[in-house]
Amino acid sequence: MRKCELRILGRVGYQAAFDMQRSLVEQRKAGEIPDQFLLVEHPHVITLGRNGHMANLLASDAVLRRAGVEFEHTDRGGDITYHGPGQIVGYPIFDLREWKRDVLAFVRGIEQALIDAVAEFGITAGRVEKCTGVWVNGSKLAAIGVHIGRWITSHGFALNHSTDLSFFQYIVPCGLTKPVTSMEALGVRARREEVEAAIVRSFARTFEFDIMEPVQAEEKLS
Repeated sequence: MRKCELRILGRVGYQAAFDMQRSLVEQRKAGEIPDQFLLVEHPHVITLGRNGHMANLLASDAVLRRAGVEFEHTDRGGDITYHGPGQIVGYPIFDLREWKRDVLAFVRGIEQALIDAVAEFGITAGRVEKCTGVWVNGSKLAAIGVHIGRWITSHGFALNHSTDLSFFQYIVPCGLTKPVTSMEALGVRARREEVEAAIVRSFARTFEFDIMEPVQAEEKLS
């Protein structure tokens, strides 16, 4: 089976994580490293994807500053989203030539991996037709937005674990007027480390790779 290196990075600023992804993508394109799977938590930040609409940002710069929320443009697909403490954000940097050369299959694979992972905690999640992401009873539990260049993936997903959902008031999440939820709001009190472990197991099954020893936060790239 293919190898994938896991990097559990703790809390990392969005721009620093973006720069890290770009560096790892270039190394993966050059064949210098195996597939990578980054798990992070971001400080409060709203990001706008390359196809996003500023109309879906509902707060002024002043309001965001007072709330301690940064704003960043990014090159992932999708519209606008929020990241913050209590989220588990995953960035798979995979070479799809070694799995399936199929962008839709990759996105559906992320969805399935997350659906299977939260099922371990008693949450029955699924999909909503024509709406990317992972849903529970019409509320979004996880958002997905990816970038793929020369079949190397970056960006990924944000799973609301114990997220303060009030921060979503500043946006129309992913451009959809649908509610959001979290594992905590659904009554699950699992520790972050337990959920991360379930996600890693599920991704390994879905994308058919072996996980290499995790690189801890203190070993992350400069």
